[in-house]
Amino acid sequence: MMFANFAVGFCAAATGVHLTSIAIAVFRCRLRTAPAGSLDAIPAVSVLRPVCGIENFLAETLASSFHLDHCDYEVIFCAARPDDPAVPIVRQLIAANPQLEARLLVGDDGIGANPKLSNLVKGWDAARHEWIIMVDSNVMMKPDLVHAAFAAWRADTGVVCSMPIASRPKTFAAELECAFLNTLQARFQYVSEALRWGFAQGKTMLFRRDIVDAAGGIRALAAETAEDAATTKLVRGAGLRVHLVDKPVEQPLGRRRLNQVWARQLRWARLRRVSFPLLFLPEIFVGSTLPVAVLGMAMSAHGLAATMAAIVFLLALWLAAEAVLALAAGWHFTVRTAVALLLRDLLLPPLWIAAWLGNDYIWRDNRITAMPRHGWETSADIDDATAMPERNWQ
Repeated sequence: MMFANFAVGFCAAATGVHLTSIAIAVFRCRLRTAPAGSLDAIPAVSVLRPVCGIENFLAETLASSFHLDHCDYEVIFCAARPDDPAVPIVRQLIAANPQLEARLLVGDDGIGANPKLSNLVKGWDAARHEWIIMVDSNVMMKPDLVHAAFAAWRADTGVVCSMPIASRPKTFAAELECAFLNTLQARFQYVSEALRWGFAQGKTMLFRRDIVDAAGGIRALAAETAEDAATTKLVRGAGLRVHLVDKPVEQPLGRRRLNQVWARQLRWARLRRVSFPLLFLPEIFVGSTLPVAVLGMAMSAHGLAATMAAIVFLLALWLAAEAVLALAAGWHFTVRTAVALLLRDLLLPPLWIAAWLGNDYIWRDNRITAMPRHGWETSADIDDATAMPERNWQ
């Protein structure tokens, strides 16, 4: 009887958290935040886009850099090596769009364990404007991206981010990646922001240069293996907050393999565990697997039919809630996505366990070790690092 009561309470609590998080995400995705000032007054922006190798839809995602609804911006593409296969594509796009100031910088500063950050440093140093947006090469920049980012900027903002929303899956593995990125990870990004504990997401980040410079400059982000984790700690250390855009950016997937999806999720899990270990601990309770297991054990005394009926009802409730979120937000969702959600939830416990079994991961053929840090470290002990301006963006 005691276990049955525990099971009912646990399932009710887990389902309540699940539905509440869905409601928060639906509200945020359908919200259209009024800008903090006139969008006609948006300042000039430097867009930094690191490239490394050929990805699905690369020409299309990079070409989106040239079609933003903003009158004053530059685009700086960054490549670590001159023989990178993405370099010819970048050169062709720059030549085909002479109306926009765009350039390609090549070189690797090697400032830390993060190859992407090492690639981006030269772009940051060369950027002409105070406002800088870093956008990964596999992200589609919608024409209103700059407006959306500035609409989310507030007086207490340290960085504005947009998580990626996966789209255009061509394989079931890509559907699985959609299940991870969209109604799970994007959802909890919004929940974290709602709790005033937002986390930066490295796919798209809007910075104001003086905020970063006051904490040691762009090289200070090498204090963590992941630049988004370092950004989160930098912003919080300045007494500021991470804010999210209302409508996230699109990441078209194309074809994926299951081992690629697992490797990517393991990389992110290990980085979260290393950077925020106490917050990573409760991730074992995310997903429907544990509630279903507990419910199944509690119902086993009532026979197979009753047990299966209870499990099907619980799973249907959880899946229906995620479907509502996807449909309300306009994200990809099909019957295959529903199947992928079930597999995703089954993978979450072993993924959580695997995250504790090592620090190494592979990123674009680079073996990297996620290193734990003790406190916030800057690239140098910069004087007046805590003197953070409080003015807004206007």
